[in-house]
Amino acid sequence: MGNLTRLKKLINEEISKRGPLKLIKYLQRKKLLKRKIKCKVCQQKMELKKRVNNGDQYAWICRGAAHGGHVKQTSVRHKSLFSRSKVSLQRWMQFIYRFSQGLRLRQIDMIDDTIAGSTTTLSKMSKKIRRVCVAAVQRLRRRTGQQIGGRREFVVIDESHFRHKRKYGRGRMAGGWKRRKWVFGMLGIKHRGKTRPILRLVEKRSRRHLVPVITLHVRIGSSVISDEWRAYRVLPNLGYEHHTVNHSRWYVDPRTGAHTQHLERAWRSYKEQIWRLRGNRNDRLLSEHLTVIEWNEWLAKKHKNGTLGRLIYDISKKYR
Repeated sequence: MGNLTRLKKLINEEISKRGPLKLIKYLQRKKLLKRKIKCKVCQQKMELKKRVNNGDQYAWICRGAAHGGHVKQTSVRHKSLFSRSKVSLQRWMQFIYRFSQGLRLRQIDMIDDTIAGSTTTLSKMSKKIRRVCVAAVQRLRRRTGQQIGGRREFVVIDESHFRHKRKYGRGRMAGGWKRRKWVFGMLGIKHRGKTRPILRLVEKRSRRHLVPVITLHVRIGSSVISDEWRAYRVLPNLGYEHHTVNHSRWYVDPRTGAHTQHLERAWRSYKEQIWRLRGNRNDRLLSEHLTVIEWNEWLAKKHKNGTLGRLIYDISKKYR
């Protein structure tokens, strides 16, 4: 039985006597829960025992002599993603499964309104998962530098504004309307349309702000395609093969065939995703959502067990 099939069976089956224990054992195998815990008082190994007065129905128990006849109890969620949360483990795994399937927060909430007690709880769960994705991308940057380009990959660059959008033009003018920062995008494109985005918030779209980001993430000698924004004119002097397209005249340059349609299409997809998640309310939230997009394209789609497998792996890495 595959990992995805087993998880779907565990989170969708009716709660039975052995149901909670099966789920706990599964999470322990996936390293989402601790398999061994030592007592803080006597430093002895604690035992996993059934507890009727516990929401998870199981807890870590120590009956050492150092406790003077008292029972020392520690939650099965100790130092895990699920700690300090009142949502059941079953509901948590339903949320993780649906998050990995690409469903929006509102869709998750409508599918099962019992997954959490309120929208605030759902938002906190989403925030925890988002922080896991951000930590995974940060490890990738430290390990590889997250560079694109080279002989077999050309790079399209562009900048865009992700302003807060009011529904039907009504409501208060939130801080997103006053945002002056730009989202600078670099899209590495390989054969068969495989893409790898790098998305960064920059103060301005001047040469002083854009060129250092390009030199950090785009390999020297790469083919770079952009519009004729003046900040990019220095790229040939830095060792890049630079192609431009004049958008005031055409979308595809008739002489070189250069165009930025790959990134223009990606902008539409990214903005739609972030707007639905209300992820552009402030700069910190917008930066996190941009990183989740990078996580999905760089890590999740390449994992042998898919997005869910990669998400479970990254959770275990963050809370190990």
